[in-house]
Amino acid sequence: MAEQVNSLEELGEAVTAEAGGVLGTEAADETPREPVRDEQGRSYATGKRKDAVARVWIKPGNGTVTVNGKPIDTYFARPVLQMILRQPFQVAGVEGEFDVYATVKGGGLSGQAGAVKHGVSRALQLYNPSLRGALKAAGFLTRDSRVVERKKYGRAKARRSFQFSKR
Repeated sequence: MAEQVNSLEELGEAVTAEAGGVLGTEAADETPREPVRDEQGRSYATGKRKDAVARVWIKPGNGTVTVNGKPIDTYFARPVLQMILRQPFQVAGVEGEFDVYATVKGGGLSGQAGAVKHGVSRALQLYNPSLRGALKAAGFLTRDSRVVERKKYGRAKARRSFQFSKR
């Protein structure tokens, strides 16, 4: 280890030799992902956003989306929320090919729509691993970690101070 390294290539060769060639073989031998489905042909995933948690099952079908036992247009009445749920299918290019059954708890409607979108994206990539690249590039597999900041003691809200009184 006391040898002098003069270039980046020599450094790479030294590291590979010291590791026994492990670095080069692991990256090249990466096995393709296998589809994850249950005995009924469904894929399951959990999606989260803010305080909302969605449990999502997808299976091949005609594009029916059911959230908490209600159709999508009844549960998410605003068109923007319905559009959010359709985004993973549009990016993956599989619109109308999968039925979605989701149960969602916590948070408000916007957070719940984001949670179902996250769960659908994860379930799609489990059902068909070749869709992972498109979903990851669109950012749908990343959980949005922004949550409401907690209220601190000595404050009116998370950051707002009580009103100052001179007298």
